[in-house]
Parts: sequence; structure tokens; C-alpha cells
Amino acid sequence: MDSSSVSVSDERARRRRPRRRRRGASWTRAAGNLSRTVSDVSTSFSEQCSSSVDHSGPFAVAKLIGRSPATNALSRLSVKPRADVLDRRSTDDEMELVKERFSKLLLGEDMSGGGKGVCTAVAISNAITNLYATVFGSCHKLEPLPAGKKAMWRREMDCLLSVCDYIVEFFPSTQTLPDGTKVEVMATRPRSDIYINLPALEKLDAMLIEILDSFQDAEFWYADAGTRSFASVTSTSSTMSSSFRKSMHRNEDKWWLPVPCVPDAAGLSETARKDLQQKRDCANQIHKAAVAINSGVLSDMEVPDSFMAMLPKSGRASVGDAVYRTMLGADKFSPDYLLDKLDIESEHDALAMADKVEAAMYVWRRKASASHGKARWSKVKELAADDDDKNVALANRAESLLLCLKHRFPGLSQTTLDTSKIQYNKDVGQAILESYSRVLESLAFNMVSWIDDVLFVDKSTRNK
Repeated sequence: MDSSSVSVSDERARRRRPRRRRRGASWTRAAGNLSRTVSDVSTSFSEQCSSSVDHSGPFAVAKLIGRSPATNALSRLSVKPRADVLDRRSTDDEMELVKERFSKLLLGEDMSGGGKGVCTAVAISNAITNLYATVFGSCHKLEPLPAGKKAMWRREMDCLLSVCDYIVEFFPSTQTLPDGTKVEVMATRPRSDIYINLPALEKLDAMLIEILDSFQDAEFWYADAGTRSFASVTSTSSTMSSSFRKSMHRNEDKWWLPVPCVPDAAGLSETARKDLQQKRDCANQIHKAAVAINSGVLSDMEVPDSFMAMLPKSGRASVGDAVYRTMLGADKFSPDYLLDKLDIESEHDALAMADKVEAAMYVWRRKASASHGKARWSKVKELAADDDDKNVALANRAESLLLCLKHRFPGLSQTTLDTSKIQYNKDVGQAILESYSRVLESLAFNMVSWIDDVLFVDKSTRNK
């Protein structure tokens, strides 16, 4: 038998020999499928980022939403894509910054990874506050927001607000089967407070950015005190900036702020002056709307036990004898008259008074609830409507005094109770609504102040 026949027979024997199944073959195929999935995901993510950016990290998941081939897998998980976020592009530096902030968000601001961070609600609230400080912290002028900061604000806010897309509540509904049978099922819908307040806040946000963008070609400009200004500023107007600084009592305690300047001859034109006044009124209305939403969200938050434990034993000890006698003795209580009598001069004194009145209000509410079987305050007010309950009357008067104090000082800082609610709040939806409305309130208030500065300078120029 020649060598060729031997080799052919050996080859046939090998083909007939049963192939032994290697251990771990199924795991190898599964690993192969997994590696292909990861490869597809990485390819999809690399289309959006440059090759130099690290594709790992929690933000990669957000960027993959709605993109092929991961769309099918994410749709099975009921992940809703946000097209407005996905259409935007970012530079490498911005992407790294976003990844860093989302990592801090997931870690609860505990960079050690030991699980000692704050809860999710506080982490998101701090993230929105820090983002506002990064984007608008250096803005002190009525001018369009830089394109980079505007893109950062919209992109990161969209990502932070995307959490609200999955905060839902169940409600009974009916579903018709293919055979025509109707069955009762539990369906989901957005939570009522988010469904009402979040679109309103997004609209207010867009309006504020639009107002800033409208100052592209303004008749006024800014210059530092005592220095030569830029743009169309002359040496005469540069000299005027120092006098403006001295005459503007509103900003004398903030000497680093730029000084608004107007043309020397007759100030702003009538059209520009009316346009400024309209924008001021619009920003003022936005400020009031943001304050209303913020106050409503804070009132819905639970009062932390730590605050109730620190309350004084009596409301009289909190507000003082003079205020207590005025609140108790008057037949018709007037909070404005009481504030005029107190003669509060600074915001520091106003905040201290607000803390005292708020603490006394909760002391009287607690006593009223205890006298009515520890019922809720809303029920106590209904039960004691016809009764001569001193604690209920004092609590209502303290609430009206607190509201009047906040209206008289619109830029008042948060009270001790408000900061305690934010610190111990665990409701993510309420945390987002509170922080979002708070930063919009601050931006609107600053814009009103900046417009007032320009109008004040224009009035001073025309009166010369």
C-alpha cells in the first residue's frame, strides 16, 4: 500500500471519529456574543466622541440612548430617548467634564467609592446648583451667554432632568384584549407635580436665555471703574464710570462689578429705554413664577425631625415679648405695620427674624395639633375654624408675617427650615424641581438688578 492510500484512509478515519466537546464551549460562544455586543456599543459611542476620549464611564450610557444597535436593547428596558440631548455634540474637554460630574453624581459626592456619599436627591440638587454656578457665576453683564456655556447648560441640564422622565405614578385603566375583552390594568403617567412644574420651569429657562441673547447690539456698554472702557467708549465716558460708581449706591458694596455706561449726549434712545423696561418686567414676572414654584415645592417637602427637635418650647421665646404681644393683642393683625415697627435695616436682620417667626409658627402648629389629637395641620385649621384657639390664630398670623417679610425682601436667603428640608430630602423629583426653580429665581433676580443699573445710569445722564 503506497503512502498516498495510507494518508487518504487516515483522513477518512479522522472524519469518522467523533469530535470531543471541549469544556467551556458554550461559555466561549456566549463570551463571543458578549464581545460583539460590547464592540457594537463601543462603535456606536465612538461615532459621537473622538478616538482620544475614554469610552468608559456612566455618561456613555446616556449618549447611547436612541442609537443603533443599542436602541433595541434599551427599548426593551423602557428607556425613552431624548433626541434633543443626542443631537448635540461636545468637545473632548466638555465630555470629560460631563463624565466627571456624572461620576460624582453616581458616587453621591463620595470620591472614595465607599458608599458614604449623600443620597441621590441631594446629589442631583447639588449638581444643578454647581452647574448654575459654573455657567452663570461669572456673568455680571447684560450680554449673550457664550456659545460654549450655553451648550454646556442645555446639554447637562437635559441629562439631569431626564431623571424626571421615569418618575411616574400608577393609575387604574382599562385595556382591550384581541378578543374584545376589557380588563383593568395599572398604567403609568408622570407624577402630577413634575407634569405641572417641570414644563413651566423649562419655559422660564428658555425665556431667560432669550432675554440675554437679545442684548447682542445694545446701546449701552460696560467698563471697569477708573479704567479705560472697551468698544465705543471714549475717555470722557471712562471718566464718567468712576462717578457712576460713586453715585450707584446699589453696587457700592460690590466694587468688582462692571459699571454700565450710556452715550453722553442724551442717554439711551426712547426705543431702547422702552425695550429695557419691557425686558425688566418680563424678567420680574419670571422671578415671581420661579419663587412661587420653589415655595410650593418646599412646602410639600416633609419637615425633618432634626428641625422639630431643635424648636424652642414656646413661640413667645422664639419671637420675643414685643412681637408676641403685638401678634396676640391686636384684633386685626397687620404684618406690614409690625415690620415697620421692627425697623429691619439689613437682609441679615430680616433672615434672622424669618427664622424666629418660622420656628414660632411650627411651635404653635405642633401645640394646636396636639390639642386636636395630633391631626394634620390642614385638618386642625378646619376643626378650629369656629373655635377660639389661640395657637391656631398665632400660627396663622406668624405665617402671614413670614410671607410679608419674604415679599419685602425678595432676595432673602433660605431660612433654616428650607435648608434642613433640602438637606434631608430624599424625593428626587422634589429635589430637581426645587433646585431648578431656585437657580432660575436667582438668574431672573440678577437680570432685573442689572437692568435697573442700566436704567439708573441712563436716568442720571439725562438729568445732568
